[in-house]
Amino acid sequence: MNKYYAEFIGMFWLVLGGCGSAVLAAAFPQVGIGLLGVSFAFGLTVLTMAFAIGPISGCHLNPAVSVGLWAGARFPASQLFPYIIAQVLGAIAGGGVLYLIASGKAGFDVTGGFASNGFGAHSPGGYSLTAALVSEVVMTMMFLVIILGATDKRASQGFAPIAIGLGLTLIHLISIPITNTSVNPARSTGVAVFAGGWAIQQLWLFWVAPIVGAVLGATVYKLVGSEKR
Repeated sequence: MNKYYAEFIGMFWLVLGGCGSAVLAAAFPQVGIGLLGVSFAFGLTVLTMAFAIGPISGCHLNPAVSVGLWAGARFPASQLFPYIIAQVLGAIAGGGVLYLIASGKAGFDVTGGFASNGFGAHSPGGYSLTAALVSEVVMTMMFLVIILGATDKRASQGFAPIAIGLGLTLIHLISIPITNTSVNPARSTGVAVFAGGWAIQQLWLFWVAPIVGAVLGATVYKLVGSEKR
């Protein structure tokens, strides 16, 4: 059970730290952290948790990552659904704490999005469903390639959290304007349940695309990372 508790705590921190930076600090008057700061916040949540709970659960913090690791023969199928449940519950708990904090300010309006992911009219840059789908699939695919490569037994030991955290930062720098960056179904769910409305209606894409991308990433790494010649 320690693995599931660790995934819950890690996902709680990812949503509170990453989405919290977007909701509370991104546009704060005069000293807002902006897109760059939010991108680093997401990367830092994964980096810090990788060191904190990596030895316990492997620090997946993402249903798509768990599926990708399973597809890459790095994770047993028997633990897949318990991991996903723990991740989603941790994300919702993080979203709940963030909602309690954010709603303490006069004028707070959750219908503004609450760091939810979206496409079309709800894309930060007005990108279409197709653009959002392609972005989420490709970004998640590359994230899995980074994860599988950084944790390969041939890789330099101890540096995986840095590569993975910076990889997630880069993904956010690229795709925040497109979808507000998901690549993580639990992260999307954790805030969408509080935003409601369109965020729930569009949530399906942020489950389907990252999972498809994760399986593709595992497939790509099998092709390029195989030790067989």
